[in-house]
Amino acid sequence: MKKYRLVIFDWDGTLMNSEARIVASIQAAAERCGLPVLPAHEAKQIIGLSLDKAMLGLYPDATEAQLQAMAQSYTQSFLHECEVAMESFEGAEAMLFSLKNIGVKLAIATGKSRRGLDEVLKECGFGPYFDITRTPVESASKPDPLMLQQILEELEVELEHALMVGDTTFDMEMAHNINMDRVALTHGVHEAEALQVFNPLATFENLHQLHAWLVQRV
Repeated sequence: MKKYRLVIFDWDGTLMNSEARIVASIQAAAERCGLPVLPAHEAKQIIGLSLDKAMLGLYPDATEAQLQAMAQSYTQSFLHECEVAMESFEGAEAMLFSLKNIGVKLAIATGKSRRGLDEVLKECGFGPYFDITRTPVESASKPDPLMLQQILEELEVELEHALMVGDTTFDMEMAHNINMDRVALTHGVHEAEALQVFNPLATFENLHQLHAWLVQRV
């Protein structure tokens, strides 16, 4: 059985149950900027992309000024105004603690901004678990695999000893693009059928199932 030295996690929808807060912030920003307020199912499909790509994906006909205003308004709403609560998925901290305790390297590859990720890691106290984190601010948006390549190089881990865990097709496609092993979670944004297109090694409904699988392979 293959043994992994490094596990790379997506953040939103994988470790953090933040979908409702993200959608509410997108909708609030759209209303403030005079753009159509999209239904939740449509708005959530871009979770995982960098902010600029996400806004363009939702509003492909918007002007550059409107997209910039949307991005700024979304950030303000998500970080400071939105009252929709978010918390980590059940079992997240126990899993991270367990993996870290046995010497596995841990990383984050996310579509969040650097500012957004740093603030939420500080708020939830998960920062010390991770050896490295990458955002599109210092890399490239998913599904470009640059974040994964940077993490591998920085931690000096070979590709065959690394695993990507995510809940979106963007995560799966990013890992697929450099032939990195990948595992899908269905408790997040994208449905199992869409995730299967990128042939994950396994698909789990929750972090308890993932944890049990991981401890046999690290």
